[in-house]
Amino acid sequence: MDFGIGTFVTDEGIRPDVLAKAVEERGFTALSLAEHSHIPASRETPYPSGGELPRVYYRTLDPFLALSAAAVATKTLRLGTGITLLIQRDLIHTAKEVATLDLLSGGRFDFGVGVGWNKEEMRNHGTDPATRGALMNEQLAALKEIWTKDEAEFHGKHIDFDPIFSWPKPVAKPHPPIFVGGASKAALNRLVAHGDGWLPTPGASPEELHRVRKWLGEQGRTDVPFVVWGSPADQAVIDGYAEGGVDQVNLMLPTLPESETLRKLDELAAFARANR
Repeated sequence: MDFGIGTFVTDEGIRPDVLAKAVEERGFTALSLAEHSHIPASRETPYPSGGELPRVYYRTLDPFLALSAAAVATKTLRLGTGITLLIQRDLIHTAKEVATLDLLSGGRFDFGVGVGWNKEEMRNHGTDPATRGALMNEQLAALKEIWTKDEAEFHGKHIDFDPIFSWPKPVAKPHPPIFVGGASKAALNRLVAHGDGWLPTPGASPEELHRVRKWLGEQGRTDVPFVVWGSPADQAVIDGYAEGGVDQVNLMLPTLPESETLRKLDELAAFARANR
């Protein structure tokens, strides 16, 4: 089992280039960043983990810009999003951002996507929460057209555009791996249709992981890596992921100033070495 780092990079914590270099130097496989464009002041939608929404959600940097800085500072580290809130983004701009980051990193980008949970945040982007799953399905299909064809077009219910040219094309072929988040029936169907890897819900039991693996095999998808985002460095939790056949665990790194971050990374690196 490989280990990476999942975190929120903010204006109050370590810089993404410094962080990425430190993560790579400590032997981690990947660095994956969260995304929120903003947090609505209404706070109508409850935080899924319960309680008050953590401060980092309000101050998160744009992951594509932060990961571009990380790409320049590293050589082998995989760079990812956990998750990109695709339904809140302009599709064609996102296609170019992903392809550009993949090019700058030499094909090291893993595109984690999910439908999100904050309904007010979605609505502020003009997205109807009731149709966000159907929108994402079309977005993923359309992205692949843009990335893989010199002249791309797409005509769906939610996404519609006539032939366009868009460069650069990704270095990764046929495109950067798409990791689909979520454990609902709709999310798993999306994984089969559009995904290259799965981001299980944190805390998924070995039984659930085995069930999904078996179901994917029945769909002809025996090649899907499982990557957990934001796991605690808890031995019992990690043992459960190992038993469930998880391929990679991105340990949760708290958002801290540089000196404190480096100390915490040393602790997480020692934990990871003991569990490889």
